[in-house]
Amino acid sequence: MKADVFGIDGTKVAEDFELPENIFAIKANDHAIYLAVKAQMTNARQGTASTKNRALVAGGGKKPWKQKGRGTSRAGTIRSPLWKGGGTIFGPQPHPYSMKVNKKIKKLARKSAFSYRAGEGKIVVVDDFTIESGKTKDMYLILKNLGIHKKKALFLIPESDSKITLASRNIPNLRIKEARNVSTYELLDNEVIVIQKSAVTRLQEVFGE
Repeated sequence: MKADVFGIDGTKVAEDFELPENIFAIKANDHAIYLAVKAQMTNARQGTASTKNRALVAGGGKKPWKQKGRGTSRAGTIRSPLWKGGGTIFGPQPHPYSMKVNKKIKKLARKSAFSYRAGEGKIVVVDDFTIESGKTKDMYLILKNLGIHKKKALFLIPESDSKITLASRNIPNLRIKEARNVSTYELLDNEVIVIQKSAVTRLQEVFGE
């Protein structure tokens, strides 16, 4: 699969750059994508939602009034779910949320997501660079030159770069990610995927098997 390579000034510096077809041009597996995204969303849940049932509500150990003779309904405790301030019936209790997905499915899901975005023309390849100044304005200028400064973008770099991260973290809708750590959800949750040239090689090493 062919792609153009752009410089940080927005000009085309190379044509017919080869994107590995076993990552960017496979038949997408929708079910693998579904499982990977569902697992990520599930595992992100805290599971701390909690309500008090009748056993946890304070007070109410004593019968509020005698069984007979008052002309009102009988009552054994003020903690009854029928009473205001009583316990909650079948309310949520803290418990862990987790979902496991096999490594092969995770890898297939990410390759499927890459193929989807490539088919939509949402992949942009840029020449390798770093931002020595670490300044936000320099990173924003690069995005503007590429014509994506108003879009929600995911930037894939080959390895951690503190300067690029520093320059990017104050820009809304821009996420920097090491290529090997990108998730299926992140690939689908952005309008455009910007990949540094050497990050393509890194993707091939990790996902191309």
